[in-house]
Amino acid sequence: MSKLQVLISNQHNPFLNRAVEQYLTDNQKEGIVTMYLWKNQQTVVIGYNQNPYSECNVKLLFDEGGHLMRRGTGGGAVYHDLGNINFSFVADYKLYDVPKQLSVIQEALKQYGLEVEISGRNDLTCQGRKFSGNAFSKGLKNNLHHGTLLIKTDGAMMQRYLIVDKAKLLKNGVKSVASRVVNLSELVPELTSENIKQPLIDAFERVYGEKASILDFDKLVQQPEVQAIKEKISSHEFLFGRWKQFKTTKKARFSWGGVEIALKVDEAQAVITDAQIASDCLDPESIAQAEKLLKGNSTKVAPVVDFDQEILKDIIGLVYGE
Repeated sequence: MSKLQVLISNQHNPFLNRAVEQYLTDNQKEGIVTMYLWKNQQTVVIGYNQNPYSECNVKLLFDEGGHLMRRGTGGGAVYHDLGNINFSFVADYKLYDVPKQLSVIQEALKQYGLEVEISGRNDLTCQGRKFSGNAFSKGLKNNLHHGTLLIKTDGAMMQRYLIVDKAKLLKNGVKSVASRVVNLSELVPELTSENIKQPLIDAFERVYGEKASILDFDKLVQQPEVQAIKEKISSHEFLFGRWKQFKTTKKARFSWGGVEIALKVDEAQAVITDAQIASDCLDPESIAQAEKLLKGNSTKVAPVVDFDQEILKDIIGLVYGE
């Protein structure tokens, strides 16, 4: 039997909330499944491989007192405010079960008469409209699955800060993109980011068939490791460092996500000396692998991708015009 734990943040600082999540992923003991609930105030959260300047109106966000945070998982940029709530599931490899974890969300929302469907690789929808995006990562000891629940998020502020890729709009249609997202409070007016907490805890216990213990958030944030992670992920270097000189040379959108590529080339040797890739792909490891494949290779002969991985083949093809 697994040991269930629930952790509820009482802070709205995105860097502290993410640091706690990372600490759990790195340090949680075997045989435990933790559900962590947290909220951020006025925050644009970008994926691990994303270029902040392509995804967010950074100056406007900062001028208006907002935060920019880079998460450790892939996927696209999202906006957090106190009208939405975020969830994380942290579990060791044996207990990590994405369908089971998603069923906790489904069970909780059933209490409000909402039927939730899993759409594609990482979306949750209700009545055909998306209210949750999910992302995933593997740690040294545990796996992480996290997502957001749009309940009463300020859509005007979301549009104010986020920069939407024109190629994505053209692919899906501007009207369809806007119409396929929903705040759950539009469907159930009494639902809030506060009164959903207990139904989530109840559903967590029902799905896993046991009682959960409640962790002390204030005690956990006093851990030196949490503060060290917070300092790192809130640093200017972590958020912006490798993107300061980023200039797109190749850009495209594929079935798995969008990609921007910046290349530095030694013209005399016809060799790619450096490669940076920005992407909302859900698989950060493939993006890192693509960067390694490109660096040090001839600009005339593509490196051989000798295994069947769609992301790598698409990126290599884009760079070499195949």
